[in-house]
Amino acid sequence: MDLHWIDAIETDEERSAVDAILGSWDRANVPGSSLEEHVAREGRELSEGKRHLLLPVLHGVQGSIGWISKGALNYICRRLLLPPAEAYGVASFYAMLSTEPRPKRVAHVCDDIACKLQGTDALCKELQSSLDPDVWHRSPCLGQCERGPAVLFQLAGEDDWVLTDATAKDVADALQGETRKNTPPATLCRTRGPLLARVGVADPENLDDYREHEGYQSLRLAIALGPEGVLREVKESGLRGRGGAAFPMGIKWEAVAKAPVGPHYVICNADESEPGTFKDRILMEEDPFAVVEAMTIAGFATGSEKGFIYVRGEYPLAAMRLQKAIDIATKRGFLGVDVMGNGFRFEIEIRKGAGAYICGEETALFNSIEGFRGEPRNKPPFPTQEGLFAKPTVVNNVETLVNVLPIIRASGLAFAAAGTKDSTGSKLFCLSGHVAKPGLYEVPLGTTLAELLEKAGGVAGGRELQTILLGGAAGSFVSPDELKVALTFEDTRAIGASLGSGVVMVFDDRVDMRRILQRIAQFFRDESCGQCVPCRVGTVRVEESIQRLARNGNSKRDAELIDELARVMRDASICGLGQTAVGAIQSALERNLLRNGDEKS
Repeated sequence: MDLHWIDAIETDEERSAVDAILGSWDRANVPGSSLEEHVAREGRELSEGKRHLLLPVLHGVQGSIGWISKGALNYICRRLLLPPAEAYGVASFYAMLSTEPRPKRVAHVCDDIACKLQGTDALCKELQSSLDPDVWHRSPCLGQCERGPAVLFQLAGEDDWVLTDATAKDVADALQGETRKNTPPATLCRTRGPLLARVGVADPENLDDYREHEGYQSLRLAIALGPEGVLREVKESGLRGRGGAAFPMGIKWEAVAKAPVGPHYVICNADESEPGTFKDRILMEEDPFAVVEAMTIAGFATGSEKGFIYVRGEYPLAAMRLQKAIDIATKRGFLGVDVMGNGFRFEIEIRKGAGAYICGEETALFNSIEGFRGEPRNKPPFPTQEGLFAKPTVVNNVETLVNVLPIIRASGLAFAAAGTKDSTGSKLFCLSGHVAKPGLYEVPLGTTLAELLEKAGGVAGGRELQTILLGGAAGSFVSPDELKVALTFEDTRAIGASLGSGVVMVFDDRVDMRRILQRIAQFFRDESCGQCVPCRVGTVRVEESIQRLARNGNSKRDAELIDELARVMRDASICGLGQTAVGAIQSALERNLLRNGDEKS
């Protein structure tokens, strides 16, 4: 089967955007003359070496032109030797990429649950009456939950940027190019521990300042310990993943280190998309060298020479500061072919996501980097056996990786002395909603939910607490009489909840929870990749059931249907999205939160 191109010609501007990433292209010097006769076998062989550049090139065109035309897609496919249908399938998968014409200046207004509590519905209503519908869109959570309403601007030919505490006038002025109000520095770290010690203290763009605040001490100690010594310390620390799965980090690292097949890879999963979560964003924006140093230690310990940071597309400031940190570290010898003169090689490349919650799932993330649609893979094989490019791969999120620095600096046993026996160390919690002092809190695991809420000043305005969403949209609602629960992996599991990604979203007694549950159901319906039937169909049916419950009050029939759907999705979905999509809704029904909404109506 031959590769057939589509009948569309790229513009000079589109060609320049592609060539800026892939290099200039002289058709006359391409072997095989016109490229029109590449058979599928040869095309597949050639494209596998370049396909991983597809998403960066799509980003390049989107960023320069404002959308991806058929002509641009055709030129990309010729350069990468890809079937246009496959490239279109990738381009149309992501919410931040457009395959239809749209204005060069577009605003994405967060209308997810945290911003709803901060007035985004009123903002959207005002924008609806004052702006052309083509220039703004409603968006899922933008990860600015402590300071909403939030708006992401995609401006062709300019850097993306984020506006917080937004008003309709701010949005209109920004779209007209009259103002540019950057997101303020992260000043909302309310309690600090080893992970947040530099945030707001050290200049995030200054390597020397980072080093004056214990930067690169851990890498030097790691090199002295050697790979086996680092693995020993990480295992002794008892550190478990901080993204929700809670898998022991030392076991994962050791499996990759011992894998006989090479090369090995390290991936920092920075696609933080769980509604209510912003901890990784603050670490990347305010302490980017720590992420780079921790990844370098991971590479050293696992025998990896290459690392990727998969940064959420909605985090432009984080991506910019991480890239600057990588460039500076490489120039100063902390990355590259001979790290710190110690004879090992490690390099880091940033890959930007493009608006797909599912890409936070590690195998979907692999597909995204490799240039495919971000759809999960079946397991086994597990990533430590066959991960990125089918090679052994370590995947950790930002918070998990940065924990490596205090572990190496103070020892694994010292790290394990904090927290509890089975939940060691400290944890970052993202407090938002109706809380007096929203922001990021670092506390030892084992702190109770009541103690954490007290540190945050309690419910804003002294109002009565209705419920708390713990762990994010894929987490659970907890009631006021469950505040004594210790924030550990085991204690939250005992009440049918989880720490998840560290979300603690507070709802006071005025909130109609029907609106919140409807938004959660809509979120999962929209974010399902559609690959497997239980999730694709189940999320739609759950949303329909919630809408009926919201209209008609507590219905035993619909509640039973939701439970049945949840069992099917949990047992048969390919990945965690389908398996956890109904958890928060079920917990709300168990705690009669919809009845509370009926009483308010």
